[in-house]
Amino acid sequence: MTPTNDVERTGSEPEPLTVGLRVRIGQEEAHYGGGLVDGARILRLFGDLVTEVTIRSDGDEGLLTEYADIRFTAPVHPGDYIEATGRVVRSTKLRRFVELTARKVIAATDEGPSSAAVLPEPVTVCTARATTVVPRKTPTAKGGR
Repeated sequence: MTPTNDVERTGSEPEPLTVGLRVRIGQEEAHYGGGLVDGARILRLFGDLVTEVTIRSDGDEGLLTEYADIRFTAPVHPGDYIEATGRVVRSTKLRRFVELTARKVIAATDEGPSSAAVLPEPVTVCTARATTVVPRKTPTAKGGR
């Protein structure tokens, strides 16, 4: 997956850290009438992305402390493929602020029990912002852990 970046840059700043994953939603994840998948499934993907962000930036899984502005914008069904991305938009000494987006890139169809179609354009199914806290770096004694 190629990260996209719509932030204007002067050339001297490092690229913001962007991570992504793609998953197929299984039949066992349908929880509601009409075969709908619950939004918590997407939030679990977002949690995995935030964890990867802090591992890559700080060498530690960190602690996800907050979601904000969660918006579910389209339904998710078994057989759909979801591509989720997380991009660090701001960092402080102990916090990382991440913008999260999940898009449906392949959708299950009604043509048969295993039929699906690649979507001409991805459909955004959820957006959110997250805050994660990373542990303070502490000096270690020589030879110690």
